[in-house]
Amino acid sequence: MGGTEATRYEIKNGAAWITLDRPENRNALSAVLVTELYDHLVKSNENDEVRCIVLTGTDPAFCAGADLKNPPGSEITGGRSIPYPEVLSYIINSDKPVIAAVNGAAFAGGLGLIGAADIVIIAEETICSFSEVRIGVIPANISVVCLPKLGIHHGMKLMLTGERFTGSRAVEVGLAHRAVPRNALHAAVQEEVDMINLGGPNAIIETKKLVRRKAKASLEEDFEECAEWSLRMFQSIEGAEGMAAFREKRKASWVQE
Repeated sequence: MGGTEATRYEIKNGAAWITLDRPENRNALSAVLVTELYDHLVKSNENDEVRCIVLTGTDPAFCAGADLKNPPGSEITGGRSIPYPEVLSYIINSDKPVIAAVNGAAFAGGLGLIGAADIVIIAEETICSFSEVRIGVIPANISVVCLPKLGIHHGMKLMLTGERFTGSRAVEVGLAHRAVPRNALHAAVQEEVDMINLGGPNAIIETKKLVRRKAKASLEEDFEECAEWSLRMFQSIEGAEGMAAFREKRKASWVQE
């Protein structure tokens, strides 16, 4: 297990677990924490051992939003400082799928990590809030990743009121995929990791790109691009191995025993 000033990093069962580790300020997004998080994300994408990335926090919170005393992007003595939007963008564009394991309270900027993540498993008793309006500001950066999931209907109400809502409600409004009791969170996340590990490494990367891609101007262009994409994958070495394993009723070469 590796640790730095504000985060912890561990690889287990094909997943890189990045833990926000400043419980004394509820894992708030400081300049140091955000920069460390970015570096861990980059390191995970460059490691062939890593099949997916899990983001979580040290209890009792997942992430309480920006550290107002030392916000993301502010100067770090002797080092560079990564702006928070770069982290959200990196998660969206990450080759490896990113799972948010939301263990506790997620407020304001903390909800940006949930919005950017590909899969979200949340403790059902978690309390969430787009609380920006309560201090006279707006959820501008995180709206880029949260509104595509919430839509205008839910986004308008939650962002205008700053109301608190539970992890179970986060599933209902589209921010999370599954809500479980807090003591079952780790096991539920591991189920997602195990399922990802069954997929071909290249296929997982390409599928994330497929889901995240922007639609073409016309239906015909969409079908043309996707047909070419499909053909490349069927003709790939990984595709050939996967189909052979299916025919021969055995596990594909990338599935670890």
